[in-house]
Amino acid sequence: MSLKRKSPSNPSTVSAPLKPYYSNAIRSEAGPLLWISGQVAIDKDGELVGQNDLRAQAVQVLENIKAILRANGAGMEDIVKVTVYVTDIRAFNDIADIRKNYFPSDGPASVICEVNALAWPEFLIEIESVAVVS
Repeated sequence: MSLKRKSPSNPSTVSAPLKPYYSNAIRSEAGPLLWISGQVAIDKDGELVGQNDLRAQAVQVLENIKAILRANGAGMEDIVKVTVYVTDIRAFNDIADIRKNYFPSDGPASVICEVNALAWPEFLIEIESVAVVS
């Protein structure tokens, strides 16, 4: 995969992250950044994945991000920040294991927030991200 381009910062002067798949802060070297637009549960053929299934949608969203990173010479380990939009805040716990699979260590800085709606009524989750690339 790619070189390690970031390092986590979880100082003892603040509480540890609430989940193991993200860090309180990420330090990266100055360099090219890849800003990934919010990804939703649409596959490469434009089809919705996971109708009424948050977990299936979360996997598709993260796979979309992974594919975009790969096309740009990077990997999931290069993501420094994610913003997760969900239509039900219970997703914070309901997809924790899925997120941990994609970010097993040194996870990105992260925000999760509940919104009233996403672009299509069928979407349950959307994730935008920033990665350090070369």
